[in-house]
Amino acid sequence: MIEIENTWIALADGRRLAARIWLPDDAEVVPAPAVLEYLPYRKRDGTAPRDESTYPHYAAAGIAGVRVDISGHGESDGDFDDEYSPRELSDCVEVIQWVAQQSWCNGNVGMMGISWGGFNSLQVAAMKPEPLKAVIAIGTTVDRYNDDIHYK
Repeated sequence: MIEIENTWIALADGRRLAARIWLPDDAEVVPAPAVLEYLPYRKRDGTAPRDESTYPHYAAAGIAGVRVDISGHGESDGDFDDEYSPRELSDCVEVIQWVAQQSWCNGNVGMMGISWGGFNSLQVAAMKPEPLKAVIAIGTTVDRYNDDIHYK
């Protein structure tokens, strides 16, 4: 497995989002599909223990893992404008395009998430970015008004 502790994803408006990446050993020779998790919980410490027990298993199975801090969180540039905002979701579409274009990726990207990451995965899937092929959404809903704890 190859682990990239931090890399920058440049967005069209000049902000940079921080990403941590786990790759199969041969991803530069045999490009891999990728799974993206896009969260505000600081990849360096907020989700690091969980990430370190999850993403190496993906890499061992031939899947690249990409964990990105949302704008204004962790090491990413910019500010935080709102939960599941149009900017958050469009930034994620840019991230998906970036991942799909990397030499180590075969162009197929999935998203996963629990709660926040599940919510934004479903909302981004509704935007239909071409490289997004699958979503694993846990502890989430498509009916935020009735089911999201933030409204209750």
